[in-house]
Amino acid sequence: MHPTSDKFIPFITPETRHFWEGTKLGELRIQKCDSCGHKYFPPRPFCPKCSSKDISLVLCSGEAKLYSYVISHLPAPGFKPPFSIAVVELLEGPRLMSNVIGCPQTPSSLLLDMPLAVVYEKLSDEIILPLFKPTEKIV
Repeated sequence: MHPTSDKFIPFITPETRHFWEGTKLGELRIQKCDSCGHKYFPPRPFCPKCSSKDISLVLCSGEAKLYSYVISHLPAPGFKPPFSIAVVELLEGPRLMSNVIGCPQTPSSLLLDMPLAVVYEKLSDEIILPLFKPTEKIV
């Protein structure tokens, strides 16, 4: 854990540096294979589809939909139960694990395929975490 946060802070690695540098600027960056066109996450130095090392960065819109989730009722560092552990599918295609915030953490509010938008939470000077909130009002 980091002294300024009660949450676990991700480690920046050479493969993930571009991602964390982007979130500090309010950008959600993924990688794209310039050989086969596959867009992917998490970051890695080669394409998971064709193994090419010819990759570039793509700025995402921040729009997503809820692909899957679980609701945790157990305490975890930095989280007050209940909270969602979600897989969101970016408009650009890749899926990433995050949290859905800004709505009740119940199955009646966390609807699969619901539209989401990225928001950012500062955990430290180096780590700004992308989270997702619903873009339509939840009742």
